[in-house]
Amino acid sequence: MTKRKMYLRMITASLLRRRSRMLIALLSIGIGATILSGLVTIAYDVPRQMGAQFRSYGANMILLSSGENPLTEGSLKGALQAIPEDNIVGASPYRYVRLDMPSRQQSFTTAGTDFEQVQKTSPYFSVEGAYPTQTREVMVGKEIADTIGVKIGSSMQLSYKSGTAAGGDAAADWVPGASLTGSAEGFNEAVLSVSLTLDDEAKIASIEVDASSQTEDIGSLAGTDRAFLEQFTGKSLPLRLSGAQEQGDEDVSGADEIDALSGATITSQAVVDAVNNARSAENARIIENTEYYNVTGILSTGGEEEAYIFMSLQDLTKLTGEEAEDGSGAILDVAELSVSAGADELESYSEAIAAADPAITPRLVKRVAKSEASVLGKLQALVILVTIVVLLLTMICVSTTMMAVVSERRREIGLRKALGAADSSIRKEFLGEGMFLGGLGGLMGAVLGFVFAQFVSIHVFGSSITFQPLLLPVTVIVSMLIAAVSCQLPIKRAVAIDPAIVLKGE
Repeated sequence: MTKRKMYLRMITASLLRRRSRMLIALLSIGIGATILSGLVTIAYDVPRQMGAQFRSYGANMILLSSGENPLTEGSLKGALQAIPEDNIVGASPYRYVRLDMPSRQQSFTTAGTDFEQVQKTSPYFSVEGAYPTQTREVMVGKEIADTIGVKIGSSMQLSYKSGTAAGGDAAADWVPGASLTGSAEGFNEAVLSVSLTLDDEAKIASIEVDASSQTEDIGSLAGTDRAFLEQFTGKSLPLRLSGAQEQGDEDVSGADEIDALSGATITSQAVVDAVNNARSAENARIIENTEYYNVTGILSTGGEEEAYIFMSLQDLTKLTGEEAEDGSGAILDVAELSVSAGADELESYSEAIAAADPAITPRLVKRVAKSEASVLGKLQALVILVTIVVLLLTMICVSTTMMAVVSERRREIGLRKALGAADSSIRKEFLGEGMFLGGLGGLMGAVLGFVFAQFVSIHVFGSSITFQPLLLPVTVIVSMLIAAVSCQLPIKRAVAIDPAIVLKGE
C-alpha cells in the first residue's frame, strides 16, 4: 500500500468514526458555499437583471438637435450605430405638433411616434384598448378623453393649418396692391390665420381672420367682431397690440396700435403677429389638411402624456407635410432611447454619438442612470457584506468542530507522538480532513448555490439566470481554503499536546 493510499485511508477512517461531528462541519461548509455561490451568481447577473427592471421606468437617454440641423429619422439611425445593437432596448422618435379639432373648436398637442418602439422605451404606459397599428388610428390621453368624451372606437376630426415663409423678409412683400396671408399661434398654442390686401399706399384695405381654433365666444370673436377688424383698415405694417412694446426681436414701439378684444389678449396678439408675418402667395406656403382618425386606445400614465394625442409618425408627416429637405425622413423634436448599460457606458455612448454627429445633442436622463448606478452599487455592497459574514460564520463553525475533534483525540495524538510521530504528519492528517470536507462541501454548495440564485432571480426579478461553469471550481477552491484556514487553530492545539501529560491521564 502506497503512502498516498494510506494517507487517504487514514483521513476517511477518521471522518467515518466521527460522522456526527464531521456532518456538522460538512453542512457548515456546504451552507457557506451555497450562499457564496448563490450570491456571487446573483451579483454577477444583477446588472443585467436590474438594468431590465430599470428599463420599465422609461428612457435613460434622449437625443436633441444641436440647432445646426434638425433631428431627423435618418440622423437618428446614424446615432444608433454608435451603440451596440444588443444594448439598445428601444428608440422612440417624437414629433410634437398642435392640431385643431374643428368640431369642438379646440386644439391639442399631438405626438407622432413609432408605437412599436414606444412599448419598449415606455413600458409603464397603461393603455385601455390597444396601440394603433394601422394608418389613421390614434391613441388619446385620458385627460383629453375625459374632456371631449371620446371613447375607444370613436372617430376624431383633426386639422393642421400652418403658413411658413419660403425665405426673405416679410416687409419685402408689403407693396401696393399685394394680397398677403399669414398665421401665428394663439391661445393654448392653437394656430389662427389671416388674409389681407393692401391698397395703393400699401396700407391694409381689407382683412379676414380665421380664429375658429380659439376659445369659443371669446378668442373666436377675432374673426367676426367688426369693431376689432375695422381697426386694421387703413393701418400701415407693421402693427403692434396696444400696450405692447416689442414684437419678438423687432422693435415696433412706433407702429400703429390695435386694441385687444376684451378677454382675448393672447388671441389678439396672435392676429397682430399673423398680420406682421403675412407674405404674398409666391413667398408663403399655406398647409391646411384635415383627416378623420379612429381611437384605438386611451392612455393613462399619471403624467403629462395624458394631455396628448398620439399617432404614427407617418400619419403626422402626411398631415403636416413636414419632411427634412435633405430627404432624411420626418423631422423630429426628440428621440428617447432605452439603453441597457451602466452609467459609465451610457456616458461613453453619449460622447460617441456627439462626436459622430455634431448636429445631435445627446443627454442622459440623470434620475434614471444615477438611480440605477446607486441601487446596483448598494446591492452589490450588500452581497459582498453578507458573503463575508457567512464565510466568517462558516469558519467559526468548522474551527469549533475541529477543536472538539482534537479534544476527543487527545489520547490518540499523545500516543502517536510518544511512538515518534512527527508534528508534520499530524498537521497533514488534520489539514487533509478539513480540505476533504471543504472540497465535498464546496461541490455540494456550488450546485445548491445555483438553485438558490435561480429561485431568487425568478421570484425577485422575474427572469432566469444561466449557470456559470467557472463558478464550480472557484467555489470548491474557496471552500477548501476556508476549511484549511479554519483548521489552523485546532492543528496548533493538536501539535501542542504533550504526550507525557496525556498518557498520565491528566
